[in-house]
Amino acid sequence: MNDFSSKLIFLGTGTGVPSAERASPAILLKLANIKLLIDLGPGTLRQLARASSAITEIDYILLTHLHPDHSADLVPFLFAGKYPPYLVNRGPCTLFAGSDIDPFYQALQDLYGRWIEWPQGLFTVISLPQDQPWERGFPDFSLLSSPLDHTSSSLGYRITLSKGKSLVFSGDSDYSSSLVELAQGADLLVCECSFPEGQKVPGHLTPSLAGRIAREAGVSRLILTHFYPECLGRDLVGPCAREYNGPITLAEDFQTINL
Repeated sequence: MNDFSSKLIFLGTGTGVPSAERASPAILLKLANIKLLIDLGPGTLRQLARASSAITEIDYILLTHLHPDHSADLVPFLFAGKYPPYLVNRGPCTLFAGSDIDPFYQALQDLYGRWIEWPQGLFTVISLPQDQPWERGFPDFSLLSSPLDHTSSSLGYRITLSKGKSLVFSGDSDYSSSLVELAQGADLLVCECSFPEGQKVPGHLTPSLAGRIAREAGVSRLILTHFYPECLGRDLVGPCAREYNGPITLAEDFQTINL
């Protein structure tokens, strides 16, 4: 039975290359009692506002890696969060990221100082291992992370909802057995598809490779995202469907998926 109180909202389906149609990567997962933000590319705060979600409502942030197109709005998020009415109305927020987050966050603190410092206990940063999967349970979901093939601190995430539905987010990644394992049997795989067929770039996927991962993992549904301008006007579904015979969706900004 679907629980339509749970929704996945694509805030940004593009890359770091400016586009009038697609913002930089960010996905909002709304559960009954909490909200999770997967990646925080430039412009995410405005996309959140356009999706009628306040930053005070974000309980967890999951960064897949620290490239600017996935993390650049962290500073604006922290700076905006110091707005006094926001501090009065918000609870704690926890950020999860790969092992490079500790020096990264310290560098931001050194640069911006008190401008991004929240009161003690309101913002927590948790560094996740890069050499093995990591898992933790929460009241409304469980979280599993796994190192992927993009940067030294890239992670994919698997979120299993309290009613059992599982969602996997690749972030940026090349083909890897760890991504196949992370997505095994998932109800939904949100997978990067940066470049069209025939234009493979190391560290990224093409439609056929995304389809191969979905097929080998046996996922129920595949949503492609993170499209560079090279994808404009190209057939992405066809090459993907030759590898994977399940439902394929090309994500659009502000597209909402009921879970």
